[in-house]
Amino acid sequence: MEINIVSDKLSPAVSVRICKHMNEDHADAVAIYAQTFGKITNATSAEMLAIDEEGMDLKAQVNGEIVPVRIPFDHRLVDAEDAHHTLIAMIKQGRKEAKE
Repeated sequence: MEINIVSDKLSPAVSVRICKHMNEDHADAVAIYAQTFGKITNATSAEMLAIDEEGMDLKAQVNGEIVPVRIPFDHRLVDAEDAHHTLIAMIKQGRKEAKE
């Protein structure tokens, strides 16, 4: 059975699917999450480990060391579609702040 990443609740399986997608296809965005929202400005890369209704867990690469990062969301996510929209809004904000 295929997991519909857009409408499913944020189960552990959906978390794995979102993390895999973000790490494989949007690694630059994950690094920006760590830099902007995790306040790890010198992170050179990051990996999304888990996402839940309250936030996301990352590990960031900083000066050759791995740093754990917990980034809370500004609201409690209701489902995977909400996660999708929230992550997009966050990357837009992060990219905007990086330009300033």
